[in-house]
Amino acid sequence: MLKIIVIVVVIALVALLGYAATKPDQFRVARSTVIKAPPQKIYALIEDFHQWGAWSPYEKLDPAMTRTFGGPARGLGSTYAWSGNNKAGAGRMEIIEAAAPSKLVIRLDFTKPFKASNRAIFTLEPEGDATRVTWAMEGDSPFFFKLMDVLFSMDKMAGKDFETGLASLKTAAEG
Repeated sequence: MLKIIVIVVVIALVALLGYAATKPDQFRVARSTVIKAPPQKIYALIEDFHQWGAWSPYEKLDPAMTRTFGGPARGLGSTYAWSGNNKAGAGRMEIIEAAAPSKLVIRLDFTKPFKASNRAIFTLEPEGDATRVTWAMEGDSPFFFKLMDVLFSMDKMAGKDFETGLASLKTAAEG
């Protein structure tokens, strides 16, 4: 009986690893919302890392998190590094593309709890008297991340955070 259980477990593990290997080598997570505010007002909250405390869900993960700002106060070349508890981790962001008020691209480097380099992309598109804001993250998906995505959907986890952040951004921009 034990032999049958071991064989079933091994087959299940091989199937899981095989399925993970078929996942794409790149990932993209994106969420959008419509905010009743002009793109310029919303863009100002995104391009200034000092403003992220008002809307980013990641700012609330560790009240004791240390933050270091560098470069220009906002826009192209601005940097933001953080180090916090296990939930917040550690890393650095840098604005690498700024096309006000329609697009902002951030290089996002995580150092804890794991190393990863991704891009966060914010696009703002006018829609009448409102603006459609899309927050996306994309990057490479090495095998370990593919395996984690099979077990814990990255789209659902990060997507939930993006939805929370966009709702807070909406409140901050419309207020």
